[in-house]
Amino acid sequence: MTTHKVRFEPVGIDMEVEEGETVLDAAFRQGISVMHGCKEGQCSSCKSLLLDGDIELLKYSTFALPDYERESGHILLCKTHAYSDLAIELLNYDEDLLRRSIPVKSFDATVTGVVHLTHDIRRLELDIVEPMKFWAGQYVDITLPDGSVTRSFSMANPPGEPHRLAFIIRKYPDGAFSAALDTALQPGDRVKLKGPYGTCFRREDRPGPMLLIGGGSGMSPLWSILQDHLASGEHRAVRFFYGARTEADLFYRDEFAKLEVSLPDFKFIPALSHATDGKGWTGERGFIHEVVARHLRSEGLDGEIDAYSCGPPPMIDAVLPVLQMAGVEPDHIFFDKFTTAVR
Repeated sequence: MTTHKVRFEPVGIDMEVEEGETVLDAAFRQGISVMHGCKEGQCSSCKSLLLDGDIELLKYSTFALPDYERESGHILLCKTHAYSDLAIELLNYDEDLLRRSIPVKSFDATVTGVVHLTHDIRRLELDIVEPMKFWAGQYVDITLPDGSVTRSFSMANPPGEPHRLAFIIRKYPDGAFSAALDTALQPGDRVKLKGPYGTCFRREDRPGPMLLIGGGSGMSPLWSILQDHLASGEHRAVRFFYGARTEADLFYRDEFAKLEVSLPDFKFIPALSHATDGKGWTGERGFIHEVVARHLRSEGLDGEIDAYSCGPPPMIDAVLPVLQMAGVEPDHIFFDKFTTAVR
């Protein structure tokens, strides 16, 4: 197998990449966690600048890498094959991320249950023999027992439970994976996992307030982050914003109510975008980014805020400018866009 050397600047990290392997996969294999998101050429998180070397770019979305950027030497690490030694400038990198990198591995897991949380939200529960090390907020790729479909899902449990994993998953009527949650997947079935991936994980030992912002299955990584925060014993203000269409789309309400009583500075703030008038809902109404903006203006949280936002791209795109206008520093904003899977 022909291999080439890759040097990442300005961090000065060297690694090898095999021909036929993407630069991003090579980094995962060697435990070098560069910025990444969808791994499918759709989100632009791994966009970098090719300084030197010969490459081939596999098919990607021009929304992630417009033609004018490609012409100026920009690449997507998840779609880059090397045909010589490469020098690559990382446009976005996180020293904490690189320091806490975990090599990506494959795991065998067994389905232990599928729990109905709402009409279209399921909690998939798995047991794994070999413990998985991961950071709260990360995700894995899961392959169905017949090997036909692989999808990415964020862990909902904290890292302190390495032999069991849980995933909060939205079910789509025509979803190649999610439709199997109510039909094909049964307790005792074996699935394949690969991971961990993801850069939207909980940063430790930060004294300022923490914002958790999500919608739909974005609850999964945020619930993991919240549980990991509780286990850490750290004390900080926490605001958990969650967007749903109707009251029937909310879950874990009893758990959040208990946390609001037991934690000194915790608030769960659900918001309904399609609340029905006259039906008794007294909570927030509107899209979640509007609710976040109102609370940040009125509450005046003290200290350097860390914000974690997980959910569909339109929600993330709406939340990011709200956080920036509220003065949250860019390097304290972490997000995970749940892009649609490519068939």
